[in-house]
Amino acid sequence: MAQVCEICGKGPQFGNNISHAHNVKRRRWNVNLRPVRAKVPGGSRRMRVCASCLRSGKVTKA
Repeated sequence: MAQVCEICGKGPQFGNNISHAHNVKRRRWNVNLRPVRAKVPGGSRRMRVCASCLRSGKVTKA
């Protein structure tokens, strides 16, 4: 399942793990997604929403 917020479209970011010996490995920072029942026009729906959208009030919980 894609790690993408259904409200803002925010997805994972990519970068490198760099050890003390400067060994470089690829890594990713996933979005802090929360499953919520949100009010949408026509009822309520289960959505995967990032924590920043919940805090900022872009989603109203059902």
